[in-house]
Amino acid sequence: MKTIQKLLAFVGLLSLCALFVYAIQEAPTDENFEKKLINDYNVYALQVPSNLNFAGEPMPLKDPDIFERMDKELLVNTYWQSNGLLMFKRANKYFPIIEPILAKNGIPDDFKYLAVIESGLTNAVSPAGARGVWQIMPATAKENGLEVNENIDERYHLEKSTEVACKYLLKSKEDLGSWTLAAAAYNAGNAGISRYLREQNVKNYYDLLLGEETGRYIFRIVALKEILSNPAKYGFNFREKDLYNNVPTRKVTVNTEVTDFTKFAEANGINYKILKIHNPWLREPKLNNKSGKSYVIEIPEKGYYNVQ
Repeated sequence: MKTIQKLLAFVGLLSLCALFVYAIQEAPTDENFEKKLINDYNVYALQVPSNLNFAGEPMPLKDPDIFERMDKELLVNTYWQSNGLLMFKRANKYFPIIEPILAKNGIPDDFKYLAVIESGLTNAVSPAGARGVWQIMPATAKENGLEVNENIDERYHLEKSTEVACKYLLKSKEDLGSWTLAAAAYNAGNAGISRYLREQNVKNYYDLLLGEETGRYIFRIVALKEILSNPAKYGFNFREKDLYNNVPTRKVTVNTEVTDFTKFAEANGINYKILKIHNPWLREPKLNNKSGKSYVIEIPEKGYYNVQ
């Protein structure tokens, strides 16, 4: 009898251990999420998918140079976990704005990942003077109808800057013949990519010898595309409520001078900080607007901020 009891106790212990292991390995839920924050950490070699492409244009992964460069970007971006998780969070907020604009202009959806590597989906400022999510230079912005001055900088306007990026990419595709080269030209310029193709007597991005930044450019885009499209495959665990979301807004049209945006914000039930968060293209605490131009200002709906 004692032998049977010991055997049953041992089986029960094994069952508990199995349940414990399963609980650690299962996907996070509200109930186990805090427990899963403390876990063993492992680093694995990654399997590079054999069918990777950019905008439907396949990567020649049988080329050992191309394979190694792609492997590098997958590793770097998979194991830069904090940045990767931030990209998932921000993508949930900004992709719904970017995607329909790309589609409307006939730009492949993959180009939303170009914005990810350009700016991390933030209003970044480059040493060269490019700004906003799409990292547009002042001359390019003005050539394409964006207002850029000390008072207003529409490179920080996500919808308008996405439209300008689309115009640039369509022109690049027309000039260079492929979406992959058009994406590379977003980094190196149409003239630059054309010159490299001519000097090296090749027709394909993957056959070009380029500087480090442009040489990594497509590989970084495809790596982010692959990871953001397959979070569980690359070890990213989150719940829907962990992601960032857009705050609903109402539109207020202004066609006169605004002498004090602090007072303007207060009159609309918010404060200056919140006004700037939703309208980063407003660069000063006032709007000169001597021409009487109409500007649309986003005001968040009530209840989303605790305004004193």
